[in-house]
Amino acid sequence: MDITLTRFLEQHTDRLTALNFSPATVRTGRYNVLAFIAWMEERYGVRTAAALTPAHLRAWQVALSQHRTTRGMPLKPRSINKKIECVRVFLSDLHQAGHAGESLLRALEYVKVPELLPRALTHRQMRELLDGIDTTSPAGHRDRTMLELLYSSGLRAAELLSLEPADADSAVGTVRVTGKGRKERVVPVGATARRFLESYIRATRPLLEPGPDEKALFIDRNGSRMPYHTLRRIIGVIGQKAGLKEPLTPHVFRRSCTSELVRGNANLYHVSRMLGHESLDTLRHYVKLNINDIRETHHATHPRERDEEEREE
Repeated sequence: MDITLTRFLEQHTDRLTALNFSPATVRTGRYNVLAFIAWMEERYGVRTAAALTPAHLRAWQVALSQHRTTRGMPLKPRSINKKIECVRVFLSDLHQAGHAGESLLRALEYVKVPELLPRALTHRQMRELLDGIDTTSPAGHRDRTMLELLYSSGLRAAELLSLEPADADSAVGTVRVTGKGRKERVVPVGATARRFLESYIRATRPLLEPGPDEKALFIDRNGSRMPYHTLRRIIGVIGQKAGLKEPLTPHVFRRSCTSELVRGNANLYHVSRMLGHESLDTLRHYVKLNINDIRETHHATHPRERDEEEREE
């Protein structure tokens, strides 16, 4: 009897968990594959692996490109590719288990992602934004500490929220974080962020009344580990108060940290290790950003450029 896609998804999820993929990765994969299975059943009545064809997969990919969000916007290329990646891993498992042919694996192709320069704030913008946070309340001091740490150490939001007080080494000036794939690394903390972090752990965190068994470093108003949506809301409000034209997100701090390090001619290998990247290729956009800075400086300062401007006059 041919296996249903829904039933095999349970086996697929168990396999990812057994391979020690992070809970977030397993959860995202399951969500995207469930949406794929629901679409196939609703559109074509396909419920089993044997009924699935390359034509069905290509039609699903076209549907992704035509999909609109609740705001009427198309899905971003990276979002489409994430859904495709989850389904391709699922199809690969189907093939290895003998439930699907190899042709299915070749039916889905990743879409081209525009090579845009990453959005980042300048150091002046970041300094004004951070200095504008009211730290007279425990919650305000907590928020300033979180953002100083994001900017200083380039942490991902999930890495920040998974921290515990024991992960901070005040004597050395580092924090131990758990990144993608549950890989641990030690990240330096700058002097300003270190000062805020020390005072937060020593004096502010107890005022936020964490639960008796709560181990999280950053906690919400309920005394529990702060969830991502709360962090994003806090940062969004801070960005609005600072008068930023575009919405401020946690990842902007990571990008801004990276941009400043690259602009300061930091060793790219060291930057990559600090950020927890798998390869230097992830930094290619930031290198372009640095080249643009150099080009502008060259145009503004090289005497031969002034010669050309005088000739045109």
